[in-house]
Amino acid sequence: METKVIESKNLTYKYSVGTPFEVTAVNNISFTVEKGNFIGIIGHTGSGKSTLMQHLNGLLKQTSGEVWINGRDIRGKGVNIREVRFEVGLVFQYSEHQLFEETVFKDIAFGPRNMGLSDKQIEERVRRAAKFMGVHDSWLERSPFDLSGGQKRRVALAGVIAMEPQILILDEPAAGLDPRGRDKVLEFISDYHKKAGITVILVSHSMEDIVKYAGRVLVLNKGGIFCYEDTEKVFTRADEITEIGLGVPQITRLTERLRSMGVDLGNDVYTVERATERILALISKKAGDSCRE
Repeated sequence: METKVIESKNLTYKYSVGTPFEVTAVNNISFTVEKGNFIGIIGHTGSGKSTLMQHLNGLLKQTSGEVWINGRDIRGKGVNIREVRFEVGLVFQYSEHQLFEETVFKDIAFGPRNMGLSDKQIEERVRRAAKFMGVHDSWLERSPFDLSGGQKRRVALAGVIAMEPQILILDEPAAGLDPRGRDKVLEFISDYHKKAGITVILVSHSMEDIVKYAGRVLVLNKGGIFCYEDTEKVFTRADEITEIGLGVPQITRLTERLRSMGVDLGNDVYTVERATERILALISKKAGDSCRE
């Protein structure tokens, strides 16, 4: 039986309550996440993605509803919200802007030190997190400001990983990076997820990233849930997703175009690998039909 590590119950959040500018950013959202899952979250700008994420480690307090982490209401009586934030690591866009220490080592060590760990434990965690994120030992005594943009991003991520959260929430972790740097960051995160067995939530505008890494996808629309399903099922609803202002993977758009031209590869093609399999199967079938003729 899978263990629920996150449960949102009728979560609602309103900005500027009681003023003419009152707006509902998150509206009556309920969903669960099981331990060890890799969840993708997508939605148009203003759909409530970032607001929702900030509730999951207590940075925002809901207007109504509940958030449960590891079986307890994070706003319940006697719950230490600081401890919740150690359990749920949250990485914002352009996380390298939060770097401030003299050396890479000190920056990665900042979180573990605030947890009250011993120097030995801190050293172990820093080196372990650095290895997971591809931060070389030779960087540790350098200033983080001497590194490239992609390297800084990996250092910032290592700083969160060093706290060894059970849940890692990533809000556009590869935003602004070149394609190579983007791929590296996401591959390191995926590898960490598999080896550490933690729960990961990835917010991204890149449908290609979502289909490559996420097992399930939560689609938000106007502050509410449009759907929450396995990745494969979500992208069979390409027309509906497009209607609410979202894109679909490029390969899905290509297969839709081919279908309109009479080449049907199916309505469940959302990766290049699957498209390749279907095309090769179609070619093989055509060749077989020709031989029989």
